[in-house]
Amino acid sequence: MKFSKFFSLASVVAMSFMVSGCLAGKFMANYALKPEPHGVADIERTRHKADSLLPGSTQWYDTLKDQDILKDTTIVGYRDFKVHACYVPAKDPANAEGTAIVVHGYGDNHFVFLYLVRMYRDELNYNVLFPDLQYHGYSEGDHIQMGWNDRLDLLKWIEVAHNVFNDKFMVLHGVSMGGATVMMTSGEELPEYVRAIVDDCGYSSAWDQFAHNLKDSFHLPPFPVLNSASIVCKNRYGWTFKEASSVNQLAKCQLPMLFIHGDADDFVPTSHVYKNYEAKVNGYKEIWIVPGAVHANSYAKAPEEYTQRVRDFLARAKTL
Repeated sequence: MKFSKFFSLASVVAMSFMVSGCLAGKFMANYALKPEPHGVADIERTRHKADSLLPGSTQWYDTLKDQDILKDTTIVGYRDFKVHACYVPAKDPANAEGTAIVVHGYGDNHFVFLYLVRMYRDELNYNVLFPDLQYHGYSEGDHIQMGWNDRLDLLKWIEVAHNVFNDKFMVLHGVSMGGATVMMTSGEELPEYVRAIVDDCGYSSAWDQFAHNLKDSFHLPPFPVLNSASIVCKNRYGWTFKEASSVNQLAKCQLPMLFIHGDADDFVPTSHVYKNYEAKVNGYKEIWIVPGAVHANSYAKAPEEYTQRVRDFLARAKTL
């Protein structure tokens, strides 16, 4: 009798635990994948952020835009959402070194990483295309895809950039979620002109990143909240947090890759880059751990060395 009562109580407690976990999972899915404000409503904040990362960035952007050198384009992306990008030719177009696609991070847009666009165009003499991922900037979308389905849009942008610039050498360069996006793209079948990839502080998987955020911000373990949120994501959008894996995609990648990460990064812990680096078992790879750099801060911490390391890596990739 006592055992029966204990079993009934345990069942009630377990059920309550699971129900609360499901509710918390729904909250987390909305909190993580549908933040507000976003997109166009957040453009002004990110214009300011671009200038804080490299002074004069938005003036540089606006000047090229007014001169009709920097242009906008829109295509139909994954799940028929319209997605936006900007593109700009190299500083010396006749002698362009190739094309770079620069991919922004979580909650940002094409403005934020203008420092990389300027680096590639003005310092390295590359043509550059820089998109807004879904649910960011001027792109449509119903949630943040954490790089996973963004890789499918990036495959389309690769073709667009090639049609515009017709180069034989292309590099994909992403920061934070953009880094995860280019790594997740690296495992796909890519055109032969895509020759190199640069990951700057990307995470190993959406699951690993959210697990860290849960622990760091809410002091919670992954189970049951993260499990529930992943199920919600699967039911709503068709993908899971574990499926969105840089590590799994890197295992299929044979392209030259440069991995960059700050040793003071506590948002995407530095442990992620070692996991990503080890997962890439085929082809040439380099890793640079930037002393004292926090999340997405490596360029700001050492702009000259950052530029030189990217320049040297691309020169090496062209010989492979």
